[in-house]
Amino acid sequence: MAYSVTPSAEDCYPGTSVLINKLGITDQKRLNENETLITSVKMLQIEMQPITAEPDFSYLKHLHHLLFDEIYSWAGQVRHINISKLRTAFYPANQIEETAYAIFERLQKCHYFSNLPRNELVCELSDLYDSINYLHPFREGNGRVQRLYFRKLAQWLGHNLNFAAVESERLMIATIHASAGVMDDLRQIFDEILV
Repeated sequence: MAYSVTPSAEDCYPGTSVLINKLGITDQKRLNENETLITSVKMLQIEMQPITAEPDFSYLKHLHHLLFDEIYSWAGQVRHINISKLRTAFYPANQIEETAYAIFERLQKCHYFSNLPRNELVCELSDLYDSINYLHPFREGNGRVQRLYFRKLAQWLGHNLNFAAVESERLMIATIHASAGVMDDLRQIFDEILV
Protein backbone atom coordinates (compact mmCIF):
# COMPACT_ATOMS: atom_id res chain seq x y z
CA MET A 1 0.00 0.00 0.00
CA ALA A 2 1.54 3.28 -1.11
CA TYR A 3 2.29 6.21 1.13
CA SER A 4 0.92 9.68 0.60
CA VAL A 5 3.81 12.10 0.77
CA THR A 6 4.35 15.80 0.86
CA PRO A 7 5.55 17.12 -2.51
CA SER A 8 9.08 15.83 -2.98
CA ALA A 9 10.39 14.43 -6.23
CA GLU A 10 13.92 13.72 -5.01
CA ASP A 11 13.05 10.23 -3.70
CA CYS A 12 11.20 9.09 -6.84
CA TYR A 13 11.95 8.68 -10.51
CA PRO A 14 10.64 11.71 -12.45
CA GLY A 15 6.95 11.45 -13.29
CA THR A 16 6.45 8.37 -11.09
CA SER A 17 5.89 7.42 -7.46
CA VAL A 18 8.57 4.70 -7.73
CA LEU A 19 11.36 5.21 -5.25
CA ILE A 20 14.82 5.68 -6.75
CA ASN A 21 16.64 2.43 -6.09
CA LYS A 22 20.03 0.81 -6.59
CA LEU A 23 18.46 -1.79 -8.87
CA GLY A 24 17.40 0.86 -11.39
CA ILE A 25 13.83 -0.49 -11.44
CA THR A 26 11.23 2.08 -12.49
CA ASP A 27 8.19 -0.24 -12.42
CA GLN A 28 6.50 -0.41 -8.99
CA LYS A 29 5.36 -4.01 -9.35
CA ARG A 30 8.86 -5.21 -10.28
CA LEU A 31 10.39 -3.16 -7.48
CA ASN A 32 7.94 -4.68 -4.96
CA GLU A 33 8.77 -8.20 -6.16
CA ASN A 34 12.53 -7.63 -5.91
CA GLU A 35 12.18 -5.89 -2.55
CA THR A 36 10.15 -8.77 -1.14
CA LEU A 37 12.64 -11.35 -2.38
CA ILE A 38 15.72 -9.53 -1.08
CA THR A 39 14.27 -8.56 2.30
CA SER A 40 12.81 -12.04 2.89
CA VAL A 41 16.25 -13.62 2.47
CA LYS A 42 17.86 -10.95 4.67
CA MET A 43 15.22 -11.43 7.38
CA LEU A 44 15.88 -15.15 7.50
CA GLN A 45 19.61 -14.52 7.82
CA ILE A 46 19.08 -12.00 10.63
CA GLU A 47 16.58 -14.25 12.42
CA MET A 48 19.17 -17.05 12.52
CA GLN A 49 21.70 -14.86 14.34
CA PRO A 50 21.47 -14.22 18.08
CA ILE A 51 20.91 -10.62 19.07
CA THR A 52 24.25 -9.25 20.27
CA ALA A 53 23.51 -5.52 20.43
CA GLU A 54 21.27 -3.59 22.78
CA PRO A 55 17.84 -3.21 21.08
CA ASP A 56 17.89 0.61 20.99
CA PHE A 57 17.08 3.07 18.18
CA SER A 58 20.52 2.55 16.64
CA TYR A 59 19.73 -1.15 16.45
CA LEU A 60 16.40 -0.46 14.70
CA LYS A 61 18.24 1.68 12.14
CA HIS A 62 20.88 -1.03 11.78
CA LEU A 63 18.20 -3.63 11.02
CA HIS A 64 16.69 -1.34 8.39
CA HIS A 65 20.12 -0.90 6.82
CA LEU A 66 20.69 -4.67 6.74
CA LEU A 67 17.30 -5.29 5.11
CA PHE A 68 17.34 -2.53 2.51
CA ASP A 69 20.97 -1.64 1.75
CA GLU A 70 20.98 -3.60 -1.52
CA ILE A 71 17.92 -1.64 -2.66
CA TYR A 72 18.09 1.94 -1.35
CA SER A 73 21.02 4.28 -0.73
CA TRP A 74 19.22 5.72 2.31
CA ALA A 75 18.74 2.36 4.06
CA GLY A 76 19.00 2.81 7.82
CA GLN A 77 18.54 6.58 7.64
CA VAL A 78 15.63 8.48 9.14
CA ARG A 79 13.20 9.82 6.53
CA HIS A 80 13.34 13.52 5.65
CA ILE A 81 9.82 13.93 4.27
CA ASN A 82 6.38 13.68 5.87
CA ILE A 83 4.32 10.60 5.00
CA SER A 84 0.86 9.22 5.68
CA LYS A 85 -1.12 6.10 4.89
CA LEU A 86 -4.87 5.45 5.05
CA ARG A 87 -5.54 8.85 6.60
CA THR A 88 -2.92 8.23 9.30
CA ALA A 89 -0.30 10.98 9.27
CA PHE A 90 2.90 9.69 10.84
CA TYR A 91 5.28 11.74 12.96
CA PRO A 92 6.63 14.83 11.19
CA ALA A 93 10.07 14.10 9.79
CA ASN A 94 11.70 16.92 11.72
CA GLN A 95 10.55 15.39 15.05
CA ILE A 96 11.57 11.76 14.50
CA GLU A 97 15.02 11.80 16.11
CA GLU A 98 13.86 13.66 19.23
CA THR A 99 10.79 11.46 19.65
CA ALA A 100 12.74 8.27 19.01
CA TYR A 101 15.22 9.33 21.67
CA ALA A 102 12.38 9.68 24.21
CA ILE A 103 10.78 6.34 23.24
CA PHE A 104 14.01 4.37 23.42
CA GLU A 105 15.26 6.17 26.54
CA ARG A 106 12.10 5.00 28.33
CA LEU A 107 12.60 1.48 26.95
CA GLN A 108 16.16 1.43 28.24
CA LYS A 109 15.10 2.76 31.67
CA CYS A 110 12.53 -0.07 31.79
CA HIS A 111 15.40 -2.53 31.09
CA TYR A 112 13.75 -3.47 27.79
CA PHE A 113 10.83 -4.95 29.75
CA SER A 114 12.92 -7.76 31.21
CA ASN A 115 11.38 -9.73 34.08
CA LEU A 116 7.87 -8.37 33.59
CA PRO A 117 4.88 -10.65 34.20
CA ARG A 118 3.41 -11.82 30.91
CA ASN A 119 0.28 -9.61 31.05
CA GLU A 120 2.42 -6.49 31.68
CA LEU A 121 4.84 -7.49 28.94
CA VAL A 122 1.94 -7.80 26.47
CA CYS A 123 0.76 -4.28 27.38
CA GLU A 124 4.24 -2.78 27.18
CA LEU A 125 5.06 -4.44 23.84
CA SER A 126 1.71 -3.29 22.40
CA ASP A 127 2.29 0.28 23.52
CA LEU A 128 5.84 0.27 22.17
CA TYR A 129 4.64 -1.19 18.86
CA ASP A 130 2.07 1.60 18.58
CA SER A 131 4.70 4.25 19.36
CA ILE A 132 7.22 2.98 16.82
CA ASN A 133 4.52 2.46 14.22
CA TYR A 134 3.35 6.07 14.65
CA LEU A 135 6.98 7.22 14.50
CA HIS A 136 7.39 5.45 11.12
CA PRO A 137 11.03 6.55 10.95
CA PHE A 138 11.91 5.31 7.45
CA ARG A 139 10.84 6.29 3.95
CA GLU A 140 9.90 2.68 3.15
CA GLY A 141 9.96 -0.69 4.91
CA ASN A 142 8.70 0.40 8.32
CA GLY A 143 6.36 -2.55 8.91
CA ARG A 144 8.90 -5.17 7.93
CA VAL A 145 11.71 -3.73 10.00
CA GLN A 146 9.37 -3.09 12.93
CA ARG A 147 8.19 -6.71 13.03
CA LEU A 148 11.80 -7.90 12.74
CA TYR A 149 12.86 -5.54 15.53
CA PHE A 150 10.09 -6.85 17.80
CA ARG A 151 11.04 -10.47 17.09
CA LYS A 152 14.64 -9.64 18.03
CA LEU A 153 13.53 -7.71 21.14
CA ALA A 154 11.44 -10.72 22.20
CA GLN A 155 14.49 -12.91 21.59
CA TRP A 156 16.51 -10.54 23.81
CA LEU A 157 13.90 -11.19 26.53
CA GLY A 158 13.88 -14.96 26.03
CA HIS A 159 10.51 -15.03 24.23
CA ASN A 160 9.24 -15.46 20.71
CA LEU A 161 6.79 -13.30 18.75
CA ASN A 162 5.04 -15.17 15.95
CA PHE A 163 3.69 -12.47 13.61
CA ALA A 164 2.93 -15.21 11.05
CA ALA A 165 0.08 -16.31 13.34
CA VAL A 166 -1.88 -13.10 12.68
CA GLU A 167 -3.29 -11.90 9.37
CA SER A 168 -1.54 -8.77 8.13
CA GLU A 169 -4.88 -7.00 7.59
CA ARG A 170 -5.91 -7.67 11.19
CA LEU A 171 -2.60 -6.26 12.44
CA MET A 172 -2.99 -3.20 10.21
CA ILE A 173 -6.52 -2.54 11.52
CA ALA A 174 -5.30 -2.97 15.10
CA THR A 175 -2.53 -0.41 14.51
CA ILE A 176 -5.05 2.04 13.04
CA HIS A 177 -7.24 1.62 16.13
CA ALA A 178 -4.19 2.01 18.39
CA SER A 179 -3.23 5.25 16.66
CA ALA A 180 -6.70 6.51 17.64
CA GLY A 181 -6.10 5.49 21.26
CA VAL A 182 -7.96 2.15 21.24
CA MET A 183 -5.35 -0.44 22.26
CA ASP A 184 -7.58 -3.49 22.84
CA ASP A 185 -7.10 -5.12 19.42
CA LEU A 186 -3.33 -4.65 19.38
CA ARG A 187 -3.00 -6.01 22.92
CA GLN A 188 -5.13 -9.01 21.97
CA ILE A 189 -2.82 -9.71 19.02
CA PHE A 190 0.32 -9.48 21.18
CA ASP A 191 -1.31 -11.76 23.73
CA GLU A 192 -1.88 -14.32 20.96
CA ILE A 193 1.55 -14.14 19.33
CA LEU A 194 3.81 -13.89 22.39
CA VAL A 195 5.23 -17.33 23.08
